[in-house]
Amino acid sequence: MGHDGGLEVQGLEAEIEGMRRGTKSILFGVHQFIIHPIVVLIAWVKLYGRPNWKEFVCIIIHDWGYWGKRKMDDEEGERHPEWAARFALLWLDWGDLETKGFTYFDLCLYHSRHLAKARGVEPSRLCWADKLSILYEPWWFYLPRAWASGELQEYREAAAKGWGISLSATHREWYRFVQEKLAILAREQKGDAVPYVNQVKG
Repeated sequence: MGHDGGLEVQGLEAEIEGMRRGTKSILFGVHQFIIHPIVVLIAWVKLYGRPNWKEFVCIIIHDWGYWGKRKMDDEEGERHPEWAARFALLWLDWGDLETKGFTYFDLCLYHSRHLAKARGVEPSRLCWADKLSILYEPWWFYLPRAWASGELQEYREAAAKGWGISLSATHREWYRFVQEKLAILAREQKGDAVPYVNQVKG
C-alpha cells in the first residue's frame, strides 16, 4: 500500500511537471481560475463600480487563453486574450453587433497592453483592472503560486531585462517593485505610462 501510494505521488508529480506553464498558471498559479477573477473583480469595482453581467463574464474568462501555452510572455503567450475575445464575440456581442459593435470582444482582447499597442488602440478597461488587481494580493499569497507554476522565474527575467529590477533582488523586493509599476498603469490608464517589459511587434 505504501509503495503504491509513493508511485501515485510520483506519477502526479510527473504529470504536473509535464504541464505547460500556461496551464499551470490557470490551475494553481498567478492566473488561477478562481483567485485571479476575484481580485480583478475587486479592482474593477474599485475603478468603475459593479460590472454588468457581460463584463463579469469577461472578468472570469479573460485569461483562459493561457491554457496550453508554453510560456506566459513569448509570442504565443501574448496572444492569450484571443480565446476570450472569440468567446465574447460569439456569446456576448453577437446579437448587438450593429448597435454596439465589438464591445466585449475588444474588452477581452485589449486587456493586453501588447495587443493594443500592436494594433494601434488604447487598452480596454479590463486592462487597468487587471493591473490594479495585483495590489489586492499579499506577497505570501502571490509568490508561492508564481513559484509553483514556474511563472516567477520567467517574470523576473523579463522584468530584469525590461525594467531593470536586478535578479539579485529578493522575490519580495521584486514583487513590491512590480506592484508599484502596475499601480501607475492603473492610475494613469495609458498604455505607455510604464515601459513595456517585452518588445511590442506590430
